[in-house]
Amino acid sequence: MPNDTNVKKKGEFFNIVLYNPQIPPNTGNILRLCSNTNTRLHLIKPLGFELNNKSLRRAGLDYKIDYMVYDQFRDFIESQNKNTKKYFISKYGNIKYSDQKFERGDSLIFGSEINGIPKKMFNKYEFPKLFIPMKKKSRSINLSNAVSICVYEALRQNHFFNLEKFAV
Repeated sequence: MPNDTNVKKKGEFFNIVLYNPQIPPNTGNILRLCSNTNTRLHLIKPLGFELNNKSLRRAGLDYKIDYMVYDQFRDFIESQNKNTKKYFISKYGNIKYSDQKFERGDSLIFGSEINGIPKKMFNKYEFPKLFIPMKKKSRSINLSNAVSICVYEALRQNHFFNLEKFAV
């Protein structure tokens, strides 16, 4: 359930949704990304790991960020502001991610590293389906890299509205 130490108002951040993530270091890297980009992470069960897994914690759980865990995708949908847009990110998408105009509060939904987003979800929810261009007949881009690419594009389009210059 929520780890709401610093709940933000809807629209003040982007939402990253991982459906059935399987590899702890990927989710840990995404937690770290969320911490550094002021985005919120939503995890949809079943998870392929325990949230207290040592490699997950080493990669990201030591960051103080908001994240939510849901038993089903439907629970996530019902918890969200109906006016915010939701996008599936998949190698089977039909819109290039950089051609989509993102707005504050949007949700970027990624499938598991092994099975992606189930076809039944594609059919049930008529969200735009985005893809990241890559070489034909190659394996998909690593999940944490794909999330990074899309998050930074969404932030770039919105003039990095919630980030500050990194100070050393």
